[in-house]
Amino acid sequence: MTELTLADVQAAAGRIKGFAHRTPVLTSRTLNERVGAEVFLKAENFQRIGAFKFRGAFNAISRLSPEQLARGVAAYSSGNHAQAVALAAKLAGTTAVMLMPKDAPPTKLAATRGYGAEVVTYDRYTQDRAALANQLAEERGLTLIPPYDHYDVMAGQGTVALELIEEVGPLGALLVPIGGGGLIAGCATAATELSPGIRVIGVEPKAGDDTARSLAAGERVEIEIPRTIADGQAISSPGELTFPIVQRLVDGVELVSDDEIRAAMTFLFERVKVVAEPSGACALAALLAGRVKNLPERVGVVVSGGNVGLERWLELLGKR
Repeated sequence: MTELTLADVQAAAGRIKGFAHRTPVLTSRTLNERVGAEVFLKAENFQRIGAFKFRGAFNAISRLSPEQLARGVAAYSSGNHAQAVALAAKLAGTTAVMLMPKDAPPTKLAATRGYGAEVVTYDRYTQDRAALANQLAEERGLTLIPPYDHYDVMAGQGTVALELIEEVGPLGALLVPIGGGGLIAGCATAATELSPGIRVIGVEPKAGDDTARSLAAGERVEIEIPRTIADGQAISSPGELTFPIVQRLVDGVELVSDDEIRAAMTFLFERVKVVAEPSGACALAALLAGRVKNLPERVGVVVSGGNVGLERWLELLGKR
C-alpha cells in the first residue's frame, strides 16, 4: 500500500468487527450551549485497552502472515499502542515485545505486561525509540508494528471517524488530537470522503507543536521531546507517512495548554461522566477554550482514550 483510501478504512472496519468495540457517541446539552454548536463526542476511552489504538494494532496484526505470527511482533509506545499491540498479539496467538519509556504511566506499564507482553524500557529524553525498536526487532526476528507510520495502522484508526459519521451523519468539523498523526490521517481520509466540505482540525499540546510547526514550514520539523501532561502526544516529529496526508487533508492545527487540557478532563468528568486521559481530552480542550473560530452547526470531537490511573488523575487535577 502506497497511499490511504476510504476503501482501506472500510476494509479495516470489516477486519476489526467483532474484536474492537463500536464505541458510543456522547452528547452534552451543557457543552452544546457553551460552544454554540451541536457536539458529538466519539468516546474511544470505551475502546478495548481504553483507547483508539486497538483499532490500528488489530488491523495491522490481522494482516500478518503465519510465518510472521510465528516469530512474534514488536512495538514502541508511551503506553496505549503498547497495550493495543499486546492485546492484539494475544488474540492473534502470537507474542509481543514492547519498548516503552521508563517514565511511562505505571498503569500503562502494568496493563501492557498484563496482556502478556514483554516490556523493555528506555529513556524517552535521551534515546531514539524508533532506532532501538528496529534494532530489537531485527535481533529477535520480530515484525515491527509502528504506532502511527504504517498504512494498516492508519486505516484501523480511521474507523473512528467512519463509525462516527455512520452514526450521526455529516459533520461540519471534526477535531482530532495529534501525536504522530496516525489517528488524524485515518480519520481525515474517511471524513473528507464521507462528509464533503468537513473541516478536519488537529489539536496538539503547546509544548508539543511539531505538526503545527511542520505544516508552517512545509516539511517535517523535529523538536525536542515535549514535556507535557499529554504523554500520548509527546512526539518530536510527525510521521513520514502520516504527514503528507495531514498536509493534504487537515485544515489546521490548534494548540492547547496543559491547564486547558486539565479543564477539559474536568468537564468530561463532571458533565459527561467519563474519564479521559490528558491526550484523550486534548481535542475537546481546543473547543472549550474557543480556539476554533466560525464553528459549524455540527461538530465531532474524538475523545481518544481514558488510560489514566486514579492517583495520576487526582495529581493532574490538583486534588492532592
